[in-house]
Amino acid sequence: MARNKYPELTEEKILEAAQRLFLEKGYENTTIQDIVDELGGLTKGAVYHHFKSKEEIMDAVGDRMFLENNPFEAVRGRTDLSGLEKLREAIRLNQADPARTSMTAQAIPLVRNPRVLVGMIESNRQLLTPYFQALLEEGNRDGSLHTDYPRELAELLPLLTSLWMLPSVFPSDREGLRRKFSFLGDMLEKMGVPLFDGTILPLVDELLDRVPTQD
Repeated sequence: MARNKYPELTEEKILEAAQRLFLEKGYENTTIQDIVDELGGLTKGAVYHHFKSKEEIMDAVGDRMFLENNPFEAVRGRTDLSGLEKLREAIRLNQADPARTSMTAQAIPLVRNPRVLVGMIESNRQLLTPYFQALLEEGNRDGSLHTDYPRELAELLPLLTSLWMLPSVFPSDREGLRRKFSFLGDMLEKMGVPLFDGTILPLVDELLDRVPTQD
């Protein structure tokens, strides 16, 4: 059998088709066969050659969507914003992307799969932690932030805002999730990072309305 000379292109086509189907039909209603049918000319075995499961495809789709419309890159070069303002604007831009917020909500139950959970933690560490650290350090330099722990917070924030906030990992109803966000805001403010202001809290409420909870 001839080897695929362009595996990256094949993976990109799989992710494009999967993303389109997940957004149109929903993750639960999309099968691997649906993705194969959408591609045309590709076998189910070829899809499994690149991705071990539908969960793995969803994880890769999430990373792809983040990199294509990266809110941290959008604010990084702006000279009209302080480090703190860049952090807040990155959060607003992230929540302003309805496709990504929809995909994030759909992916929450998948974290029960240990493989997906480990992949999410590693992805957060590689993608998000460097961006958070850069903006926290910038905020310290320009005086908008005053924290002694930029590196530690940069590692902690992705874990708290994803893993700890996931009802599929730590079961919670919406009121419990709101308390967690309140705790997170108080903790950050006491550590010199007053991230949650009047513009961020309404976004938190919008996000919680989409999150499937577990009482």
